[in-house]
Amino acid sequence: MSSALSSAGRSVLSAAIALAAAGQARAGGFQTPELSVRAMGMANAGAVALEGADVLAWNPAALARTERQAAAGAMFRQTQLTLTDGGSTITRPGQPTGPVGGAARLEDPAEDFRAPVLAFSAPVGERLAVGLAVTKPFHLRLEYPADGFVRYDLDRNRIETTEVRGAVALQATPWLDLGLAIDAQETRAALDAASPNLAPASPDARQQLTAKGWDIGWAVGGLARLENLTLGFSYRAAISRELDGQLRMTGLSGPLAAANFDAPAQVAFSTPWVVSLGGRWQASPSLAVHAQVQRNGWSRYDQIELGFAGQSAAIEQAYRDTTSLAAGLEWRAGPAWTVRAGLAHEPTPTPDLMREPGVPDADRTTWAVGATFAATSSLDLDVALALADFADAGLRRDLDFYAGSPAATAASIRGDIDRQELSAGIAVRTRF
Repeated sequence: MSSALSSAGRSVLSAAIALAAAGQARAGGFQTPELSVRAMGMANAGAVALEGADVLAWNPAALARTERQAAAGAMFRQTQLTLTDGGSTITRPGQPTGPVGGAARLEDPAEDFRAPVLAFSAPVGERLAVGLAVTKPFHLRLEYPADGFVRYDLDRNRIETTEVRGAVALQATPWLDLGLAIDAQETRAALDAASPNLAPASPDARQQLTAKGWDIGWAVGGLARLENLTLGFSYRAAISRELDGQLRMTGLSGPLAAANFDAPAQVAFSTPWVVSLGGRWQASPSLAVHAQVQRNGWSRYDQIELGFAGQSAAIEQAYRDTTSLAAGLEWRAGPAWTVRAGLAHEPTPTPDLMREPGVPDADRTTWAVGATFAATSSLDLDVALALADFADAGLRRDLDFYAGSPAATAASIRGDIDRQELSAGIAVRTRF
Protein backbone atom coordinates (compact mmCIF):
# COMPACT_ATOMS: atom_id res chain seq x y z
CA MET A 1 0.00 0.00 0.00
CA SER A 2 1.39 3.42 -0.92
CA SER A 3 2.25 6.08 1.62
CA ALA A 4 -0.21 8.39 -0.14
CA LEU A 5 -3.04 5.98 0.60
CA SER A 6 -1.96 5.56 4.20
CA SER A 7 -1.70 9.28 4.91
CA ALA A 8 -4.94 10.13 3.13
CA GLY A 9 -6.78 7.51 5.14
CA ARG A 10 -5.31 8.72 8.40
CA SER A 11 -6.31 12.31 7.68
CA VAL A 12 -9.99 11.55 7.12
CA LEU A 13 -10.22 8.99 9.91
CA SER A 14 -8.57 11.20 12.51
CA ALA A 15 -10.84 14.12 11.65
CA ALA A 16 -13.99 12.02 11.75
CA ILE A 17 -13.25 10.26 15.02
CA ALA A 18 -12.16 13.49 16.67
CA LEU A 19 -15.68 14.68 15.91
CA ALA A 20 -17.19 11.47 17.26
CA ALA A 21 -15.17 11.55 20.46
CA ALA A 22 -15.28 15.24 21.24
CA GLY A 23 -18.97 15.30 21.98
CA GLN A 24 -19.25 12.33 24.28
CA ALA A 25 -18.76 14.16 27.54
CA ARG A 26 -21.21 16.41 29.31
CA ALA A 27 -19.32 19.63 28.58
CA GLY A 28 -17.85 21.31 25.54
CA GLY A 29 -17.61 19.83 22.11
CA PHE A 30 -21.14 19.25 20.83
CA GLN A 31 -22.97 17.80 23.80
CA THR A 32 -26.68 18.53 23.98
CA PRO A 33 -27.40 19.93 27.44
CA GLU A 34 -31.13 19.74 26.65
CA LEU A 35 -31.78 16.54 28.61
CA SER A 36 -34.59 17.73 30.90
CA VAL A 37 -36.95 20.63 30.22
CA ARG A 38 -37.31 21.38 33.93
CA ALA A 39 -33.53 21.51 34.47
CA MET A 40 -32.98 23.44 31.24
CA GLY A 41 -35.14 26.28 32.62
CA MET A 42 -32.37 26.92 35.19
CA ALA A 43 -29.44 26.39 32.77
CA ASN A 44 -29.14 22.93 34.39
CA ALA A 45 -28.25 24.47 37.76
CA GLY A 46 -28.88 21.88 40.45
CA ALA A 47 -30.00 19.30 37.91
CA VAL A 48 -28.37 16.49 39.91
CA ALA A 49 -30.29 17.57 43.03
CA LEU A 50 -33.76 17.32 41.44
CA GLU A 51 -36.13 14.38 41.80
CA GLY A 52 -38.27 12.69 39.17
CA ALA A 53 -38.16 10.53 36.07
CA ASP A 54 -37.50 13.54 33.82
CA VAL A 55 -34.04 14.12 35.39
CA LEU A 56 -32.91 10.47 35.26
CA ALA A 57 -30.36 11.42 32.60
CA TRP A 58 -28.64 13.60 35.21
CA ASN A 59 -28.77 11.41 38.31
CA PRO A 60 -30.01 7.81 38.74
CA ALA A 61 -30.76 8.50 42.42
CA ALA A 62 -33.52 10.92 41.33
CA LEU A 63 -35.95 7.97 41.16
CA ALA A 64 -35.75 6.65 44.70
CA ARG A 65 -38.77 8.44 46.20
CA THR A 66 -40.87 8.99 43.07
CA GLU A 67 -44.35 7.76 42.42
CA ARG A 68 -45.10 6.00 39.17
CA GLN A 69 -44.18 8.69 36.67
CA ALA A 70 -43.84 9.28 32.95
CA ALA A 71 -42.39 12.23 31.07
CA ALA A 72 -42.64 12.94 27.34
CA GLY A 73 -41.46 15.98 25.48
CA ALA A 74 -39.35 17.48 22.75
CA MET A 75 -36.24 19.62 22.54
CA PHE A 76 -35.36 22.09 19.79
CA ARG A 77 -32.20 24.06 19.08
CA GLN A 78 -31.32 26.58 16.38
CA THR A 79 -27.65 27.42 15.87
CA GLN A 80 -26.40 30.59 14.26
CA LEU A 81 -22.85 29.87 13.13
CA THR A 82 -20.52 31.83 10.86
CA LEU A 83 -16.95 30.89 9.95
CA THR A 84 -14.75 33.51 8.27
CA ASP A 85 -11.46 32.78 6.51
CA GLY A 86 -8.49 34.34 8.28
CA GLY A 87 -5.72 33.47 5.83
CA SER A 88 -5.97 29.72 5.15
CA THR A 89 -3.19 28.40 2.90
CA ILE A 90 -2.06 25.33 0.99
CA THR A 91 1.45 24.25 0.00
CA ARG A 92 1.83 21.69 -2.78
CA PRO A 93 5.20 20.06 -3.62
CA GLY A 94 7.43 22.31 -5.70
CA GLN A 95 4.94 25.18 -5.57
CA PRO A 96 4.81 28.34 -3.44
CA THR A 97 2.38 28.59 -0.57
CA GLY A 98 -0.88 30.20 -1.64
CA PRO A 99 -4.41 30.81 -0.42
CA VAL A 100 -6.62 27.75 -0.11
CA GLY A 101 -9.32 29.59 -2.07
CA GLY A 102 -13.02 28.94 -2.20
CA ALA A 103 -15.86 30.48 -0.21
CA ALA A 104 -14.33 32.68 2.50
CA ARG A 105 -17.49 33.23 4.61
CA LEU A 106 -19.58 30.22 5.64
CA GLU A 107 -22.97 31.09 7.15
CA ASP A 108 -25.51 28.86 8.91
CA PRO A 109 -23.89 25.47 8.19
CA ALA A 110 -25.45 23.89 11.31
CA GLU A 111 -28.77 22.09 10.91
CA ASP A 112 -31.44 22.56 13.58
CA PHE A 113 -31.56 20.03 16.41
CA ARG A 114 -34.74 18.17 17.33
CA ALA A 115 -34.99 15.30 19.80
CA PRO A 116 -37.60 13.57 21.90
CA VAL A 117 -37.29 13.30 25.68
CA LEU A 118 -38.84 10.15 27.15
CA ALA A 119 -38.62 8.82 30.72
CA PHE A 120 -40.49 6.46 33.03
CA SER A 121 -40.10 5.42 36.66
CA ALA A 122 -41.96 3.13 39.05
CA PRO A 123 -41.53 2.07 42.68
CA VAL A 124 -40.70 -1.56 43.40
CA GLY A 125 -41.64 -2.30 46.98
CA GLU A 126 -41.17 0.29 49.70
CA ARG A 127 -37.55 1.36 49.16
CA LEU A 128 -36.66 0.57 45.55
CA ALA A 129 -37.54 2.22 42.25
CA VAL A 130 -36.57 1.53 38.64
CA GLY A 131 -36.57 3.77 35.62
CA LEU A 132 -35.81 4.11 31.93
CA ALA A 133 -34.89 7.20 29.92
CA VAL A 134 -34.23 7.76 26.21
CA THR A 135 -32.35 10.87 25.14
CA LYS A 136 -30.08 12.14 22.39
CA PRO A 137 -27.26 13.59 24.48
CA PHE A 138 -24.75 14.24 21.65
CA HIS A 139 -25.53 15.74 18.29
CA LEU A 140 -23.88 17.73 15.51
CA ARG A 141 -24.85 18.24 11.89
CA LEU A 142 -22.75 20.56 9.77
CA GLU A 143 -22.81 21.04 6.02
CA TYR A 144 -20.32 23.47 4.52
CA PRO A 145 -20.14 24.35 0.79
CA ALA A 146 -18.01 21.93 -1.21
CA ASP A 147 -15.72 24.86 -2.08
CA GLY A 148 -15.53 26.30 1.45
CA PHE A 149 -12.15 27.31 2.85
CA VAL A 150 -12.51 24.53 5.48
CA ARG A 151 -13.07 21.74 2.91
CA TYR A 152 -9.73 20.00 3.55
CA ASP A 153 -10.83 19.36 7.14
CA LEU A 154 -14.47 18.61 6.27
CA ASP A 155 -17.44 19.87 4.33
CA ARG A 156 -20.17 17.57 5.71
CA ASN A 157 -20.47 16.12 9.18
CA ARG A 158 -23.17 13.99 10.78
CA ILE A 159 -22.95 12.56 14.28
CA GLU A 160 -25.73 11.56 16.64
CA THR A 161 -25.78 9.50 19.81
CA THR A 162 -28.92 7.89 21.21
CA GLU A 163 -28.76 6.81 24.84
CA VAL A 164 -31.01 4.31 26.58
CA ARG A 165 -30.48 4.51 30.35
CA GLY A 166 -31.83 1.90 32.73
CA ALA A 167 -31.56 2.67 36.43
CA VAL A 168 -32.36 1.38 39.90
CA ALA A 169 -32.52 3.61 42.98
CA LEU A 170 -32.62 2.80 46.69
CA GLN A 171 -33.77 4.71 49.77
CA ALA A 172 -30.66 3.78 51.73
CA THR A 173 -31.55 5.78 54.85
CA PRO A 174 -34.31 8.25 55.76
CA TRP A 175 -32.13 11.04 54.34
CA LEU A 176 -29.94 9.35 51.70
CA ASP A 177 -30.85 7.88 48.30
CA LEU A 178 -28.46 5.99 46.01
CA GLY A 179 -28.75 5.10 42.34
CA LEU A 180 -27.03 3.01 39.68
CA ALA A 181 -27.51 3.31 35.91
CA ILE A 182 -26.41 1.29 32.91
CA ASP A 183 -26.17 3.27 29.68
CA ALA A 184 -26.41 1.79 26.20
CA GLN A 185 -25.30 4.31 23.57
CA GLU A 186 -25.50 4.02 19.81
CA THR A 187 -23.30 6.41 17.83
CA ARG A 188 -23.79 7.05 14.11
CA ALA A 189 -21.30 9.22 12.26
CA ALA A 190 -20.60 10.34 8.70
CA LEU A 191 -17.96 12.70 7.39
CA ASP A 192 -17.04 14.03 3.95
CA ALA A 193 -13.91 16.06 3.29
CA ALA A 194 -11.77 17.16 0.35
CA SER A 195 -8.25 15.97 -0.38
CA PRO A 196 -6.01 18.08 -2.64
CA ASN A 197 -4.69 16.85 -5.95
CA LEU A 198 -1.20 17.94 -6.94
CA ALA A 199 -2.30 20.18 -9.80
CA PRO A 200 -4.07 23.29 -8.46
CA ALA A 201 -6.48 23.25 -11.41
CA SER A 202 -7.56 19.65 -10.75
CA PRO A 203 -10.79 19.05 -8.80
CA ASP A 204 -10.33 17.96 -5.23
CA ALA A 205 -10.54 14.28 -4.33
CA ARG A 206 -13.20 13.14 -1.84
CA GLN A 207 -12.79 11.36 1.50
CA GLN A 208 -15.89 9.72 2.94
CA LEU A 209 -16.33 7.94 6.26
CA THR A 210 -19.40 6.26 7.70
CA ALA A 211 -19.26 4.53 11.09
CA LYS A 212 -21.46 3.31 13.90
CA GLY A 213 -21.29 1.28 17.06
CA TRP A 214 -22.90 0.43 20.40
CA ASP A 215 -21.07 0.96 23.68
CA ILE A 216 -21.98 0.40 27.31
CA GLY A 217 -21.27 2.71 30.22
CA TRP A 218 -22.38 3.16 33.80
CA ALA A 219 -23.14 5.88 36.28
CA VAL A 220 -23.82 6.22 40.00
CA GLY A 221 -25.51 8.96 41.97
CA GLY A 222 -26.75 10.06 45.34
CA LEU A 223 -29.23 12.47 46.92
CA ALA A 224 -28.88 13.71 50.51
CA ARG A 225 -31.62 15.67 52.29
CA LEU A 226 -30.43 17.92 55.12
CA GLU A 227 -33.39 19.96 56.40
CA ASN A 228 -33.84 22.74 53.80
CA LEU A 229 -30.86 21.63 51.72
CA THR A 230 -30.76 18.82 49.14
CA LEU A 231 -27.37 17.78 47.74
CA GLY A 232 -26.98 15.71 44.61
CA PHE A 233 -23.97 13.85 43.28
CA SER A 234 -23.39 11.84 40.12
CA TYR A 235 -20.43 10.14 38.49
CA ARG A 236 -20.46 8.98 34.87
CA ALA A 237 -17.59 6.62 34.12
CA ALA A 238 -15.31 6.97 31.12
CA ILE A 239 -16.33 4.74 28.20
CA SER A 240 -13.95 2.81 25.97
CA ARG A 241 -15.56 3.04 22.55
CA GLU A 242 -15.26 1.15 19.28
CA LEU A 243 -16.81 2.12 15.95
CA ASP A 244 -16.87 0.06 12.78
CA GLY A 245 -17.36 1.63 9.38
CA GLN A 246 -16.20 2.17 5.85
CA LEU A 247 -13.56 4.58 4.57
CA ARG A 248 -13.39 5.67 0.92
CA MET A 249 -11.04 7.83 -1.10
CA THR A 250 -12.08 8.79 -4.64
CA GLY A 251 -10.96 11.32 -7.22
CA LEU A 252 -7.19 11.27 -6.69
CA SER A 253 -5.54 11.73 -10.08
CA GLY A 254 -2.13 11.65 -11.70
CA PRO A 255 0.60 10.06 -9.53
CA LEU A 256 -1.89 9.82 -6.62
CA ALA A 257 -4.48 7.79 -8.52
CA ALA A 258 -3.26 4.50 -7.04
CA ALA A 259 -4.23 5.77 -3.56
CA ASN A 260 -7.97 5.69 -4.27
CA PHE A 261 -9.48 2.94 -2.12
CA ASP A 262 -12.55 1.62 -0.32
CA ALA A 263 -11.87 -0.31 2.90
CA PRO A 264 -13.38 -1.22 6.29
CA ALA A 265 -12.24 0.99 9.16
CA GLN A 266 -12.08 0.58 12.93
CA VAL A 267 -11.42 3.10 15.65
CA ALA A 268 -10.97 2.90 19.43
CA PHE A 269 -10.85 5.70 21.98
CA SER A 270 -11.91 6.57 25.53
CA THR A 271 -14.28 9.37 26.47
CA PRO A 272 -14.01 11.30 29.74
CA TRP A 273 -15.48 10.66 33.14
CA VAL A 274 -17.84 13.32 34.47
CA VAL A 275 -18.43 14.32 38.10
CA SER A 276 -21.37 16.59 38.98
CA LEU A 277 -22.19 18.09 42.38
CA GLY A 278 -25.30 20.21 42.84
CA GLY A 279 -27.53 21.60 45.52
CA ARG A 280 -31.03 22.92 46.11
CA TRP A 281 -31.61 25.26 49.08
CA GLN A 282 -35.20 25.99 50.05
CA ALA A 283 -34.64 29.58 51.15
CA SER A 284 -38.36 30.18 51.84
CA PRO A 285 -41.64 28.35 51.19
CA SER A 286 -41.78 29.91 47.73
CA LEU A 287 -38.09 30.39 46.76
CA ALA A 288 -35.42 27.77 46.06
CA VAL A 289 -31.81 28.47 45.10
CA HIS A 290 -29.94 26.00 42.86
CA ALA A 291 -26.25 25.60 42.04
CA GLN A 292 -24.06 23.04 40.29
CA VAL A 293 -20.39 22.43 39.57
CA GLN A 294 -19.18 19.84 37.09
CA ARG A 295 -15.72 18.44 36.38
CA ASN A 296 -15.02 16.77 33.05
CA GLY A 297 -12.02 14.45 32.85
CA TRP A 298 -10.90 15.09 29.30
CA SER A 299 -7.43 13.75 30.11
CA ARG A 300 -8.86 10.27 29.40
CA TYR A 301 -9.20 11.33 25.80
CA ASP A 302 -5.46 11.08 25.16
CA GLN A 303 -5.31 9.30 21.81
CA ILE A 304 -7.34 7.73 19.03
CA GLU A 305 -6.33 4.31 17.74
CA LEU A 306 -7.08 3.80 14.05
CA GLY A 307 -7.12 0.77 11.82
CA PHE A 308 -7.99 0.33 8.14
CA ALA A 309 -6.79 -1.83 5.27
CA GLY A 310 -4.02 -3.37 7.35
CA GLN A 311 -2.77 0.03 8.55
CA SER A 312 -2.81 1.33 12.13
CA ALA A 313 -1.96 4.57 13.84
CA ALA A 314 -2.36 6.37 17.18
CA ILE A 315 -3.30 10.03 16.94
CA GLU A 316 -2.44 12.17 19.95
CA GLN A 317 -5.08 14.61 21.23
CA ALA A 318 -4.71 17.77 23.32
CA TYR A 319 -8.12 18.31 24.94
CA ARG A 320 -8.05 19.62 28.51
CA ASP A 321 -10.09 18.97 31.64
CA THR A 322 -12.83 21.54 32.27
CA THR A 323 -15.00 22.78 35.13
CA SER A 324 -18.42 24.32 34.49
CA LEU A 325 -20.59 26.32 36.91
CA ALA A 326 -24.31 27.07 37.00
CA ALA A 327 -26.70 28.90 39.33
CA GLY A 328 -30.46 29.29 39.24
CA LEU A 329 -33.63 30.31 41.06
CA GLU A 330 -37.02 28.64 41.30
CA TRP A 331 -40.05 30.68 42.44
CA ARG A 332 -43.47 29.27 43.27
CA ALA A 333 -45.60 32.06 41.89
CA GLY A 334 -48.95 30.54 42.84
CA PRO A 335 -50.84 27.30 43.37
CA ALA A 336 -50.43 26.32 39.70
CA TRP A 337 -47.28 28.15 38.55
CA THR A 338 -43.56 27.75 39.19
CA VAL A 339 -41.10 29.95 37.30
CA ARG A 340 -37.34 29.50 36.91
CA ALA A 341 -34.21 31.25 35.68
CA GLY A 342 -30.56 30.30 35.50
CA LEU A 343 -27.08 31.23 34.32
CA ALA A 344 -24.22 28.88 33.41
CA HIS A 345 -20.64 29.20 32.22
CA GLU A 346 -18.93 26.32 30.44
CA PRO A 347 -15.36 26.41 29.10
CA THR A 348 -14.47 24.52 25.97
CA PRO A 349 -12.14 21.51 26.14
CA THR A 350 -10.84 22.23 22.63
CA PRO A 351 -7.28 23.61 22.61
CA ASP A 352 -6.71 27.04 21.09
CA LEU A 353 -3.91 25.75 18.87
CA MET A 354 -5.91 22.80 17.47
CA ARG A 355 -9.50 24.09 17.07
CA GLU A 356 -11.10 22.65 13.95
CA PRO A 357 -14.22 23.54 11.92
CA GLY A 358 -15.63 20.10 12.71
CA VAL A 359 -16.03 21.17 16.36
CA PRO A 360 -16.36 24.99 16.18
CA ASP A 361 -16.55 25.29 19.96
CA ALA A 362 -15.64 28.05 22.41
CA ASP A 363 -16.32 29.06 26.00
CA ARG A 364 -20.07 29.54 26.37
CA THR A 365 -22.37 31.49 28.68
CA THR A 366 -26.00 30.38 28.88
CA TRP A 367 -29.04 32.31 30.11
CA ALA A 368 -32.23 30.33 30.66
CA VAL A 369 -35.84 30.78 31.79
CA GLY A 370 -38.58 28.23 32.34
CA ALA A 371 -41.90 27.50 33.98
CA THR A 372 -44.15 24.66 35.14
CA PHE A 373 -47.94 24.79 35.01
CA ALA A 374 -49.74 22.29 37.24
CA ALA A 375 -52.72 21.54 35.03
CA THR A 376 -54.14 18.97 37.46
CA SER A 377 -53.02 17.26 40.65
CA SER A 378 -51.23 14.62 38.54
CA LEU A 379 -50.26 16.46 35.34
CA ASP A 380 -47.57 19.14 34.91
CA LEU A 381 -46.53 21.04 31.79
CA ASP A 382 -42.89 22.22 31.60
CA VAL A 383 -41.51 24.82 29.19
CA ALA A 384 -38.01 26.29 28.90
CA LEU A 385 -35.97 28.65 26.76
CA ALA A 386 -32.16 29.05 26.76
CA LEU A 387 -29.76 31.31 24.90
CA ALA A 388 -26.08 30.34 24.67
CA ASP A 389 -23.50 32.92 23.60
CA PHE A 390 -20.07 31.64 22.58
CA ALA A 391 -16.90 33.65 23.13
CA ASP A 392 -14.90 34.81 20.13
CA ALA A 393 -12.55 32.05 19.05
CA GLY A 394 -10.26 31.25 16.18
CA LEU A 395 -9.86 28.24 13.93
CA ARG A 396 -6.39 26.71 13.81
CA ARG A 397 -6.07 23.41 12.00
CA ASP A 398 -2.89 22.12 10.29
CA LEU A 399 -3.29 19.17 7.94
CA ASP A 400 -0.63 17.01 6.26
CA PHE A 401 -1.52 14.97 3.18
CA TYR A 402 0.63 12.17 1.69
CA ALA A 403 3.36 12.74 4.31
CA GLY A 404 6.63 10.96 3.72
CA SER A 405 6.18 10.87 -0.06
CA PRO A 406 7.21 13.24 -2.88
CA ALA A 407 3.55 14.31 -3.01
CA ALA A 408 3.54 15.71 0.55
CA THR A 409 1.06 18.59 0.76
CA ALA A 410 0.21 20.82 3.71
CA ALA A 411 -2.90 22.89 4.40
CA SER A 412 -3.39 25.39 7.22
CA ILE A 413 -6.89 26.48 8.14
CA ARG A 414 -7.15 29.84 9.88
CA GLY A 415 -10.33 31.72 10.62
CA ASP A 416 -12.82 33.14 13.09
CA ILE A 417 -15.91 31.61 14.72
CA ASP A 418 -19.12 33.49 15.53
CA ARG A 419 -21.75 31.31 17.22
CA GLN A 420 -24.97 31.59 19.24
CA GLU A 421 -27.64 29.00 20.06
CA LEU A 422 -31.31 29.29 20.98
CA SER A 423 -32.90 26.25 22.61
CA ALA A 424 -36.51 25.52 23.58
CA GLY A 425 -38.20 22.60 25.26
CA ILE A 426 -41.68 21.44 26.19
CA ALA A 427 -42.66 18.35 28.16
CA VAL A 428 -45.55 16.79 30.02
CA ARG A 429 -45.02 14.99 33.33
CA THR A 430 -47.69 12.73 34.74
CA ARG A 431 -48.06 10.74 37.94
CA PHE A 432 -50.33 7.70 38.05
